[in-house]
Amino acid sequence: MNGKYITKLGFKNRAVGLALAAASLREQAGESRKDILAELLHVKQSPTNYLGGVYHDLVLELEAQSLQETKKANSALNAKPLPYARYGAELIEAGAFAQMDTAMRLPIARAGALMPDAHVGYGLPIGGVLAAEQAVIPYGVGVDIGCSMMLSVFAFAPEQVSAAQAQALLMKHTRFGAGVGFEKRERLHHEVLDDPAWGEQALLRHLQDKAADQIGTSGSGNHFAEFGTFSLSTATEGLQAGRYLALLTHSGSRGFGAQVAGHFTRLAESLHPGINPEAKKLSWLSLDSHEGQSYWQAMNLAGRYALANHEQIHARISKALGEAPLLNVSNSHNLAWKQEVAGQELIVHRKGATPAASGQLGLIPGSMADPGYLVRGKGAPESLASASHGAGRQLGRKAAERSLAKKDVQHYLNERGVTLIGGGVDEAPQAYKRIETVIAAQRDLVDVLGEFMPRVVRMDTGSEDV
Repeated sequence: MNGKYITKLGFKNRAVGLALAAASLREQAGESRKDILAELLHVKQSPTNYLGGVYHDLVLELEAQSLQETKKANSALNAKPLPYARYGAELIEAGAFAQMDTAMRLPIARAGALMPDAHVGYGLPIGGVLAAEQAVIPYGVGVDIGCSMMLSVFAFAPEQVSAAQAQALLMKHTRFGAGVGFEKRERLHHEVLDDPAWGEQALLRHLQDKAADQIGTSGSGNHFAEFGTFSLSTATEGLQAGRYLALLTHSGSRGFGAQVAGHFTRLAESLHPGINPEAKKLSWLSLDSHEGQSYWQAMNLAGRYALANHEQIHARISKALGEAPLLNVSNSHNLAWKQEVAGQELIVHRKGATPAASGQLGLIPGSMADPGYLVRGKGAPESLASASHGAGRQLGRKAAERSLAKKDVQHYLNERGVTLIGGGVDEAPQAYKRIETVIAAQRDLVDVLGEFMPRVVRMDTGSEDV
């Protein structure tokens, strides 16, 4: 007996050697080659019938190979992407379209849309919206799970708080940067830290202390806290037309959310070993599985934690001002939601996209020296009731650092009367698309209610000492 007889039966890889070893034992027992080959064919066709005998190791290998082949088949991309709506297509780079096309070839994909601020990300492009059937994609949500915006509008006129006072308030009551938190005696407690979900997974139990250490703080990159002028031309949301002092923040789920994202992305990738390499970061978890339900629980906890960070920042500033806000609005833009789409409940991933259901309030910021907007969603079905989450990058971080001069960035800030604390050239206004153009490209998705113009901006300095 040799390998050519075995391979003709369809055995492959490690199963060939195991089949030969079993065949040798059968030959020693007096079986003929013809009978052994017939028996091996039966083993291949119905392996579970031969567990526990001479073919036991071969059966285990065949089952492992079958499982791998099933995973590979279930991970295969469709030949063509499903059609999807594209807003402000002329503003979007080719790489973002290519990533979205790949996402729309996933076997779980059912609908999608690309927002005008879209640019290349990991897996799903930033500004991508993807509806999947009974599955969630950790990288379709992103690393900063629950990344979100919050606006507080105060009764003060903007001029009642000087730039120096605003700067002092931000320096005292906000913290930025990787691993940064308030000193223990200065931390505020939040009910999210008492959520029973922390005790229901080993990963969450492990990360609870990290979350508690960083509560009420912000990360690096494009996270910010800004004092500015909020303007209304007509009365809305209970506010009279006029100019108001406002606080706008952009923050997420800190190191807690990043570790949740990393853990479940690696898990999802392990379950789709045969997936096309270009779709690797789009590996998914079935919501019918324990793994999918565990991620869903952790993701939603991270989303609540991210909003808790905003709530504490705004609570600290409000207390320092001695004034409760007249209006408070928040929204997440890195999350997945259960949502009805064309009569079917799907999992809608928004990776850098603002929920914009009919009547829903949302926030779309520009850059550190450009306006942001309070908007009301129109619930456009083609966009899966979504809008952009900001202006969107037109230069990557490294490209911005290579091509932009600090003096030009400072001139831009000076022209607009903006004081910047921290922040780098990689976050320069020139690195972003023009927010006015991005807003104009989504008039079918949202109505603009008010405008926020930054005056004093705080971002990560890279050297927080807390």
